[in-house]
Amino acid sequence: MRKPPTIGVILAGGLSRRMGGGDKTLLKVAGRTLLDHVIARMRPQCVDLIISANGNPARFAEAALAVVPDTVPDHPGPLAGILAALEWAAEYRPAIEWIVSVSGDTPLLPPDLVGRLHEAREQSGRTVACASSAGRQHPVIGLWSLRLRGELRHALTVDNMRQVRQWAGSHNPVWAQWSVEPLDPFFNVNDPEDLAMVSGWLAEPAGVNPIGRRDPE
Repeated sequence: MRKPPTIGVILAGGLSRRMGGGDKTLLKVAGRTLLDHVIARMRPQCVDLIISANGNPARFAEAALAVVPDTVPDHPGPLAGILAALEWAAEYRPAIEWIVSVSGDTPLLPPDLVGRLHEAREQSGRTVACASSAGRQHPVIGLWSLRLRGELRHALTVDNMRQVRQWAGSHNPVWAQWSVEPLDPFFNVNDPEDLAMVSGWLAEPAGVNPIGRRDPE
């Protein structure tokens, strides 16, 4: 199956309390930032990439990507980042129907993420597709149609919805499955211990990453 053109949004707006605050995505892992690792994995899969984050966009200047702030007030979380990405795409890339959202702290993302999400969506006939691994669901890592942006704005501003899981669940998503052998491709870095573990995994000789493939060039 040939996947439709898809814009990737890297959700980088978390408060990183367990890391002591600051921008978790800018922490270094195996000589590169977490954000750099995510970009490297997503760039070959997407026609464009953007970063969802509030505050001064200059701190992400080295990424050379558009930084899109929330379009609703009070920083309600990653669901607002998905909405901002949908609205940005509708304004600047209106010919593209799909965005895929990923977390900025998941540096092991699989190279077939976008293709398999589209495949699951096509085969199921459903509107929303999200990732799962070993029975664990990852609703933040999902495929969303630009046609949902009006509904999502209403959910955030009128229904006061805040959970990505709740929003995805309201559209009966299909859950595309990935193996966790040898490691979970959706492992996310939450604390210094996680950072140390993923640093070791990504420092494998000859650039071989823990999911058995070479890092994208």
